[in-house]
Amino acid sequence: MVVSIHQPDYISYLGYFYKISRSDVFIFLDNCQFSNDNMHHWNRIKTPQGACRLKIPVVQHLGDSILDVQTRDALGWKEKHLKTLQMNYSRARYFDDFFPRFRELLLTSYPNLAEMNIAINTEIARRFGFGATLLRASALPVETVREARVIDLVKAVGGDTYISGHGAKAYQVDAHFAAQGVELVYTDYAPITYPQLWPAVGFLPYMSTLDYIFNCGFDWDGVERAIAAQKGTA
Repeated sequence: MVVSIHQPDYISYLGYFYKISRSDVFIFLDNCQFSNDNMHHWNRIKTPQGACRLKIPVVQHLGDSILDVQTRDALGWKEKHLKTLQMNYSRARYFDDFFPRFRELLLTSYPNLAEMNIAINTEIARRFGFGATLLRASALPVETVREARVIDLVKAVGGDTYISGHGAKAYQVDAHFAAQGVELVYTDYAPITYPQLWPAVGFLPYMSTLDYIFNCGFDWDGVERAIAAQKGTA
C-alpha cells in the first residue's frame, strides 16, 4: 500500500495533488507545527503583472500546530481573495466550473486553518477523480516526531511504500524505513507547462492548482500526459 503525507497547505500546487494521485492513502499532517515560511496560509496565483501572493491573516503563537491556528475572518480576507481570483481568472475557460464551489468552501466557517485547507484540498482531489483514502494525522495513534513519525504514520495505516517530497531528504534515511518494512521513494514530479492567461508574462510554474483548474478544468489526464512527455515516456 502506497502512502504519502503532507501538511494541509492552502490551495497548493499541482505537485501536491500528484502525490495524492500516486497514493492509496494520503495523510494530512494537520498536527505538525505551523510555519510562516511554509505554504500553510498562503499561495501564489498568476496576474498580468506576474505572480501574486494570496496570504491568510492568522492568529497563532510560537509552537502552535496547524490545528491551533485560526484565520482572522473579521478582516475580510476571504472576500479579498475571492475578488482577486475573479479579477484575474474570470476570463479563464473553466473559471465558472469551479469558482462557485470554491467560493462556497472558502466562505464556510471553520474551527481552524487545518480544517479549512483540508476541506478545499479534499474537494479538489475528489474532482480530479483520485481514489486515495484521505486521513488526518491527528486521528491516528502516533505521537513520535520527524522521521519516526512519518514511519509510524505509514505503518499505522498498513502502508509498505512511502512517497516523500525531496525536502525531507535532509533528515530521512532509507535504511531506517527499510528496517521497519517501508520502502522510501521520492516524488518524480517536475513542473509541467499548460495554457495560462497573460502570455506576455511568460509561463509561471508553481502557481496554485487553481491556476491549472481555471485554465484547464479537472483534466488530470492532461497532467499525466504532460508528465509522460516530459519524461520521454509518452
